[in-house]
This record gives sequence, C-alpha cells and structure tokens, in this order.
Amino acid sequence: MTLWIILGIIVVVAGYAVVTYNNLVSTRQMSAEGWSGIDVQLKRRTDLIPNLLETVKGYMSHERETLEAVTNARAGATSAANGTPAERAAAEGQLSGALGRLIATAEAYPDLKANTTFLEFQAALQKVEDEIQLARRYYNGSVRNLNTAVESFPSNLIANAFKFEKAQYFELDSPADRAVPTVKF
Repeated sequence: MTLWIILGIIVVVAGYAVVTYNNLVSTRQMSAEGWSGIDVQLKRRTDLIPNLLETVKGYMSHERETLEAVTNARAGATSAANGTPAERAAAEGQLSGALGRLIATAEAYPDLKANTTFLEFQAALQKVEDEIQLARRYYNGSVRNLNTAVESFPSNLIANAFKFEKAQYFELDSPADRAVPTVKF
C-alpha cells in the first residue's frame, strides 16, 4: 500500500512538472509572438517615414533641423532593430518624439496640411501607431504572464531547472516619448 502511495505522489509531481513546463513554453512562445507583432508594426512605421519626408520636404525646405531629426531618429530605430526591448524602446521613443515635432511643425503650413498625399501618410502613420500600441499591450501582457510564472512558487522550480528567464517589457522611457504623435486632419 505504501508503494502505491509513493508511486501516486511521484506521478502527481511528474504530471505537475510536465504541465508547468508546457505552460512556461506556451507563455514564452506568446511573448515571442508578441515581440514579432511589435517588430512588424515598427518596421511598417519606419518604412512610411521616407515617403512622408519626401512629401514634406517640398513644403518645409527651411525646417531642415526637424527633417534631419526625423531622419536621424529613423536611422537609430533601424539600427536598434535587433536590440533588446529596452534598447528598441529608447530608439523608438526618440523616433516618436521626432515624428511628433514634424507633425506639429507641419501645422504651420496650410498648403501641406491640405496635400492629399500628406494626409494619406498621416492617416497611415496614425493607424500604425495604433497598431504598435495594441502590439505593445499584447507583448507586455504575455511578458507579465511569463515573468509571473518564472518567479512564482512552485513553478519557479521548474523554470529554474529548465533555465527559463524573465523577459523585458517594451516600455518607453519618458512620458513625452509615450505620447502618440497627434495627427490632425
């Protein structure tokens, strides 16, 4: 009888270990999927910027500093594409700030504000910004679930045994960078 009890306990513990391991793997995959979604949206935004700048250049030729800031921030975001979420967030925050300044400066040019190409790029940029926000929420939610599982007892025993690590949140550093560029029609 004691043998059956011991065998039963071993089966229950092994079953718990398997279920916990599979949960950790699933949560890690959701986190990777979320990061992929952010990456796709950030690439879409980065790809929109050269066309937006070309449209704006003709109207804002003496706003060279603003245009260069967007170009440099885009280059920084592109080079940070393979970095950690924290590095990527810093670069993307700078890009968001530069885009916000560009859109704000464009308000001073009535002809530019009426240009249909510029309006189309503004709408596309706003849509991408909304998609980035949704992707960031999904990613950060999956990271929260993974980090909770990695740190909580007793799942942390399985996580440590199989070298599961906490993931980084995708957060923007400053409150100004957190603001989505305002697009007015």
